Amino acid sequence: MPTSKINQDDINKAVWNACDTFRGVISADTYKDFILTMLFLKYLSDVYRDEYNKLVEQFGDNPELIHAMMSKQRFVLPEGASFWDLYEQRHQPGNGQRIDEALHAIEEANGTKLKNVFQDISFNTDKLGQEKQKNELLRHLLEDFGKDILNLSVERVGSLDVIGNAYEFLIKHFAASSGATAGEFYTPPEVSNLLATILEPVEGDEICDPACGSGSLLIKCGAMVRKNSNSKKYALYGQEAIGSTWALAKMNMFLHGEDNHRIEWGDTIRNPLLLDKDGKHLLQFDVVTANPPFSLDKWGHEDASSDPYGRFHRGVPPKTKGDYAFISHMIETLKPSTGRMGVVVPHGVLFRASSEGKIRQQLIEENLLDTVIGLPEKLFFGTGIPAAILLFKKNKTDDTVLFIDASNEFKSGKNQNQLTEDNIAKIIETYKARSSVDKYAYLASFDEIKENDFNLNIPRYVDTFEEEAEIDLDAVRAERLELKAELDTLEAEMAGFLKELGYGA
Repeated sequence: MPTSKINQDDINKAVWNACDTFRGVISADTYKDFILTMLFLKYLSDVYRDEYNKLVEQFGDNPELIHAMMSKQRFVLPEGASFWDLYEQRHQPGNGQRIDEALHAIEEANGTKLKNVFQDISFNTDKLGQEKQKNELLRHLLEDFGKDILNLSVERVGSLDVIGNAYEFLIKHFAASSGATAGEFYTPPEVSNLLATILEPVEGDEICDPACGSGSLLIKCGAMVRKNSNSKKYALYGQEAIGSTWALAKMNMFLHGEDNHRIEWGDTIRNPLLLDKDGKHLLQFDVVTANPPFSLDKWGHEDASSDPYGRFHRGVPPKTKGDYAFISHMIETLKPSTGRMGVVVPHGVLFRASSEGKIRQQLIEENLLDTVIGLPEKLFFGTGIPAAILLFKKNKTDDTVLFIDASNEFKSGKNQNQLTEDNIAKIIETYKARSSVDKYAYLASFDEIKENDFNLNIPRYVDTFEEEAEIDLDAVRAERLELKAELDTLEAEMAGFLKELGYGA
């Protein structure tokens, strides 16, 4: 095996090429779980083998001592369950069953750390075709990950970041090809960076995403703590409703070295699981942030009025739009003194009336809303509609609300628009300055918002209208006459040429 350092582009290209095994056979939305899980298994196996070989070199043939020392590693890899065990048997029937058994053994051996992570992911599935085709596909997959380029040993990779980044790279590309389902598991990294920067998580913070998808937003917040405080003293919490996506989040945390996390599997609105020891009260956090599903239908309206946690005391959101259900839940999980919150929402949340209007009014009257940021269209995978970020704070020092219209600040792409570093920097600078900027931002008083019937539609506050330049009719007429004279001259020249060639009179 080569031991030269691998670079990020090489590993990204290699794992993306491994998808060729499934392309044209099953959809990306189906095979993404196989690719991401195999990357996870390969990483565990290479790191474990690397450490085992080092101990053998150091202590010689002393299996009991080596076994005891290996059991104290960050994770345990049971005998027969490594990627290389599966690779050696790849030409034999039963690849799907062997992979599933190996994953189950890894779950069992690692207790709560990897409990149930693979239970919603099966390689022994009919989705891969009949047994012969399935076995061939999985043999190719094992061979793809067995190539020298995907040697993921610590000696070659150097840090967890390379693997974590490759995992995020795959998730992003799967999101780009997953259409409407992409929003279920992925928030664009630029949006995650913006939220993590604005919310400023610091040492000691407890950070929660109640609709965490694959965990990328939480991981960005963790990285921001390390950047701001040079400390790993923080805790990440999340909940995710979709089993396979929850598994992605757990693996993502592991690959990024985020051991101090608690990610629950379940429906946050119907069955919140981040509760205190007695199970009677919601846990509260310093930072709460999320990109929940937009205007979710069937979010749990039928039970909301009798919610045991009192989350909907400001009103019950409409049956077919769950945006304010998530907002209400998040508000109730903020710590009273340090709580701050950022949530991505569709623009309808800013101005829709009825029950949503009443909830919005109470949030503003309680002086919880801090900032409204309008984002560009086509920023999120799976939807072309523009979104907004709502920032809330406990213990605000004034009753103003800052409106930022960043809807025209983006880098245009073929299918997706993107926030550039300059776009993000401008938003953050404006947010920190907290003052009006012509055609970009407006600091509104409570009275102004009240006069607008608590409607938060951004154009009511930020005037981006550009007056058209005044037209000089005399100049236009003079230019027209000049062009007409030029045209007459050309016509005369053309007539002369035609006459010389024997055409015309």
